[in-house]
Amino acid sequence: MHSAVALAVFVTAYVLFVMLPKYRAWVAVAGALALMLAGVVSPALAFLGEGSKESLISWNVMGIFVGTLILADLFIWSRVPHYVAERLVNRSRSVCWAMVKVCAFSGFLSIFTENVAVVLIVAPIAFALAEKLKTSPVPLIIGVTVSSNLQGTATLIGDPASMIFAEYANVSFNDFFWYKGQGLGVFFAIQFGFLTSLPVLYWAFRYLNQKVKLVAEERVISWGPTIFLATMMLALAMASSLEAHNLLGAICMLWGLGGLAWYELWGRHDRERFPDTPWQILRRLDWDSALFLMGVFVIVGAVVEQGWIDLLADWLKSVLGADLFVAYVTIIFLSMLVSAFVDNIPYLMAMIPLVMKLAAPGAGQEALLFGLLIAASLGGNITPIGASANIVGAGQLRQRGYILGFREFGRIGLPFTLAATIPAAIFLYLLWVIL
Repeated sequence: MHSAVALAVFVTAYVLFVMLPKYRAWVAVAGALALMLAGVVSPALAFLGEGSKESLISWNVMGIFVGTLILADLFIWSRVPHYVAERLVNRSRSVCWAMVKVCAFSGFLSIFTENVAVVLIVAPIAFALAEKLKTSPVPLIIGVTVSSNLQGTATLIGDPASMIFAEYANVSFNDFFWYKGQGLGVFFAIQFGFLTSLPVLYWAFRYLNQKVKLVAEERVISWGPTIFLATMMLALAMASSLEAHNLLGAICMLWGLGGLAWYELWGRHDRERFPDTPWQILRRLDWDSALFLMGVFVIVGAVVEQGWIDLLADWLKSVLGADLFVAYVTIIFLSMLVSAFVDNIPYLMAMIPLVMKLAAPGAGQEALLFGLLIAASLGGNITPIGASANIVGAGQLRQRGYILGFREFGRIGLPFTLAATIPAAIFLYLLWVIL
């Protein structure tokens, strides 16, 4: 009975995630509550752990997520990214290259800042640039969102999908760069995909060959948040080197709260530069996504507890056979297709333990896991509803009178996704299977 309820809640929640993307947090929380009320999982197991089992909600991931969100908010306030972006634009030889640089800068920010925050940081710059150059902001906003989604996959703190991957696959911050001391990690595959996708962005802006008119450069309010972000990444790298993976969430929270304390101490004497209170900063964080993550942890955890992942893994093995290449290609294209229309977080949570059963470590498991992460993260770039950053970008355009449709988004999103994902997948397969 419990097994059937767990599967029914999972399928229902997944359908509602597609149909009601604006209410995904409420759907996830309702699904988790339904499972607890039905006795499928206990509140103790969901929140604290029970017996030898750890809690279904990963508080380590939640700490990473909330801590980085706090620093991202302070980073936006500091005006450092705006200052750097405008300097890049001012040093471009044409409008086309200026726009490519803005997109590349969005990707760079996403390496250590959550994708939605990056879109909120760069969108005002993109609109101001498009207005000064008398061109449509739509292609530029699309370029910003797809670039953010691409590079957000490169590190543990760049995107919730990477945080989920690290938790379920037992991957540390350093493993994204040098995996388990064995070879190059996801970071380098993403950089390879970034290089192969740049021509798509150039092609999208190729007709804008006029000279760039200088834009007024922003003034930096404070370099403090930049220092906090840099030192947090160093602390995460050190903790990973010491194999203290369970401390990553605590480190992010400590740095986030430290940033808030620094802001308040300095702000007491200069409210003109430091206009908000720590409480106001906390209130405007993306708590919807935090609730969504917690609910999905419980929903997917219940499915795993009831043995559905084992059954699905056995079925996939029987269908795919022992051919690792077929399994790899199937996972890549299935993940891209699913993530184009459905949030990749519940998909990754369900698929990571399944993929780990398809091959043993050293026998291609690494390639399957990396391929799953990249395809599931980048598949969202195919449609305007495939990723949270896309939805936010479309919302920013709608506020200014531009309606972003599937066809218009796909003209850049689809070739960009293929140009980034396929070379990165080939790179990983050669690195971890052939060589």
